[in-house]
Amino acid sequence: MSYKSYSAGKWKEARLGRCAGPERELLKLLAHEAPEARGLTAMLVGKLAQEMSMHPAVVDAVRTLAGGDTDARVRSAARQGIEGLERGDAKRAAAPTLIVPHGGYENLASYQMAEIAFDGTVFFCNRYISIRSRTHDQMWQSARSGKQNIVEGSQVSGTSKKSELKLVGVARGSLEELKNDYRDYLRTHRLPIWDKNVPKAREVRGLCYAENRSYETYRPYFEGESVEVSANALLCVIHQACYLLDRQLAALDAAFLKEGGFTERLYHLRKERQGRERRGEKRAYSSGDGGSK
Repeated sequence: MSYKSYSAGKWKEARLGRCAGPERELLKLLAHEAPEARGLTAMLVGKLAQEMSMHPAVVDAVRTLAGGDTDARVRSAARQGIEGLERGDAKRAAAPTLIVPHGGYENLASYQMAEIAFDGTVFFCNRYISIRSRTHDQMWQSARSGKQNIVEGSQVSGTSKKSELKLVGVARGSLEELKNDYRDYLRTHRLPIWDKNVPKAREVRGLCYAENRSYETYRPYFEGESVEVSANALLCVIHQACYLLDRQLAALDAAFLKEGGFTERLYHLRKERQGRERRGEKRAYSSGDGGSK
């Protein structure tokens, strides 16, 4: 491809308003008649790209020079420019983003234990508590809230750490309420509440270390023996879920105080991006002035 045919296409695109300011000047220089101007500008684009994002038309122009310019020196310079563009892309990909990674609640130990507590509570309520009783519905809803608020908190964490803290706190409160419902049931039915060190309680507590634990891991205790074993086993699971949520809340609190939330991240990223763009514009204008002399 000759520089004349290249120039006609690219300059038309810039003239239509798709590029403005420094980018328009870069396109003019990339289509310049002198090979030295085209080559130096291609390398300049590669350097600028490491500080700021380049217009797609400019990137395409450099790639076109690398693959189709009639001058070997220009093709070599354009390939160096492409390397700079790729380094800039990699740098921006590794840079902090506004919406941080979020979700993945299935991998949280607190969620896994809360889900087991919910499934066990559904069985316990259906077997031992009348469906007409308000307690049946309240225990079911507390168990569900303990699980679902972890899910919602994990999902909104990308844009609001404050909301995540609040929702995880709600989950913790719901499980505390559920824990007291089981204590009330055992007390009012004159059944013992296990100390954490009794052999049966230690058996149940040890199951949290089982690989790929699930409801099936606890089923013999929840469904197999008696209402006393079922309620106390569920108490053990809820205690562990509450402990994990307490640790999760402490970690979220520390991270929030150290890193701030969405608003602070938005402010810092915008300032950082504006600074990069100003530096890039200054360099581009400086290069344009130097080229005109």
